[in-house]
Amino acid sequence: MAERSESVPLRQSFIFDRNLEVQSMSNRGPNLERNILVFAVWAVLGFLGLGIFLEGMARDLWSLSALGIALIVAAFIAHIVINGIFNTGFTPGETALGIGAYGFLGLVFVLGVASDGMTIADFYSGLTLFGVLAAGFLAYLLTRHGLRNAFSQFHIKPASEREAAK
Repeated sequence: MAERSESVPLRQSFIFDRNLEVQSMSNRGPNLERNILVFAVWAVLGFLGLGIFLEGMARDLWSLSALGIALIVAAFIAHIVINGIFNTGFTPGETALGIGAYGFLGLVFVLGVASDGMTIADFYSGLTLFGVLAAGFLAYLLTRHGLRNAFSQFHIKPASEREAAK
């Protein structure tokens, strides 16, 4: 077995390397902590809400579906609070996931209504879900960006107008 030629004992080098690892993880900053918090919130409240919502649809109970929707709204509010604590907004990936999920669920809802395989409780549950999510999205835009700037989040100005504004 070859001997170590370095002056640092094995145990101290391990501690030194471990400290470097801890230091490099702390350089990632609050985004890592924010991401973990957002994941935890959606893993608990979001999936629990989705499960209760689907159980309400399976049992044809609008009230149970509404409870699931309330938990999903609580997860959305918690996500906004976390963004406020860390002074950030939604990441592009979170925005794409939210809009994509909303569009996919909307498509499934429309196909369910068109196939005539939906009970009245399921229909009202779907309308409640999409109405509450749309109202929550608009409320977020208005409170985050104000009434005047909310439209600017979607309106892309031509390059000539952007240069003239500078």
